[in-house]
Amino acid sequence: MNERRVLPAFKSEAEEAEWWYKNRARLDRDIVTSAKSGKLRRLTREKLKERLAASKSRVVSIRLPEDDIELARRQAEQKGLPYQTYIKSVLHQALRQAK
Repeated sequence: MNERRVLPAFKSEAEEAEWWYKNRARLDRDIVTSAKSGKLRRLTREKLKERLAASKSRVVSIRLPEDDIELARRQAEQKGLPYQTYIKSVLHQALRQAK
């Protein structure tokens, strides 16, 4: 990977998750190539804190029934997504549709 990758603007987390899933093989190759060439950089703790502070997301805790969590895990696995990302996406879509 010689140039800096520019990510497209996504309309939703679901669209973003789908893009990452569809492009995973190419992105994996880019990471390996960058690591082998010495261009892969580590994210510092300070930079991570800076990025998190600039994020519009907020951490919340929510209790969910075990059955719902297991169902979400299975559905997320079928889509190749982490289950928490999948739950956020499903919640986001439901809230937007309920307007």
